[in-house]
Amino acid sequence: MSSALTRRFAQLKPRRVHGIVAVLLPYTRHGAVDWDGFERQVVGIREAGLSCAVNMDTGFGDLLSSSDRRAVLAATKQALGDGVPFFAGAYAGAGADPVPGYERSVAEIDACGATPVIVQCRAMHEMNASEKAALYAHVAGLASAGALAFELSPVFAPHGEIWDEETFARLIEIEGLLGAKHSSLDRSLEMARLDERNRVRPEFRVYTGNDLAIDMVAYGSDYLLGLATFAPACFAERDRLLEADDVGFLTMNDALQHLGNVGFRAPIPGYKHAAAQFLHLCGRLDGDGIHPDAIRRPGSERILLLDCAVRLGLVQDREKAWRENVVPYLGDR
Repeated sequence: MSSALTRRFAQLKPRRVHGIVAVLLPYTRHGAVDWDGFERQVVGIREAGLSCAVNMDTGFGDLLSSSDRRAVLAATKQALGDGVPFFAGAYAGAGADPVPGYERSVAEIDACGATPVIVQCRAMHEMNASEKAALYAHVAGLASAGALAFELSPVFAPHGEIWDEETFARLIEIEGLLGAKHSSLDRSLEMARLDERNRVRPEFRVYTGNDLAIDMVAYGSDYLLGLATFAPACFAERDRLLEADDVGFLTMNDALQHLGNVGFRAPIPGYKHAAAQFLHLCGRLDGDGIHPDAIRRPGSERILLLDCAVRLGLVQDREKAWRENVVPYLGDR
């Protein structure tokens, strides 16, 4: 490679990336949680050197009961081992007043030594910027080591909302908020968030949730991605190449982005079943079961996902994978 190309690429990278994987919660074909498959994922993410985030959108957090989310917290802590930090979605519940629900959720997460990710609720939609900031400050202040906020586009879930400029400006000033996951799927808006961060509070982390533009890490974002649950080791390798100013980052990023473009096609919430199909296709799950109330993809999705897996080097014998993990599922709807 030319030295000029290397220098030009290096100029894009503003700092080291913190990578967090939004972990898929897999299910059996009978509708029960596949705890063995979940543990294998969590361990694999830890071994790749990335952080785990559980009970997020990717983990069907909004479809789980409070007891289900507590079970996920316990399973994650056990799989990671004592002292290994992780992140977990904090939910308000269905009550008109979100505060008691958030307080309970943060207390449960804090007790596991994890960092809460404050998931939006419908009650927030009726609040002005000042009221939202006050709520986030209260909830974040309950966590021993701070919290992240979660800005989610409604295309992922109806409880999500994209903040206006005043709301973000207020949130970035909250000491207990360490950063925010930004899932607008809008590059220009994320760039504006980065500009505001750089100007006001450089240590505040903006975690991209844009699975259609995962190269935002080259422009100042960290990441907390559902796409990373498909191939955490590949994401870790991509991050290593970025840290080394190696233009091989571009090749790996392109292959991962191809996977993201396939998996996150409309309807976007179907990406969770695409993740289960992909992990099964690659031999990392025993099946492709998901939460019974979640959107499913057709079995023909595996044709495209197989191409993605081969491109990433995650399937070595294409013909065998085609026979065993694609053809038998082509009639699925």
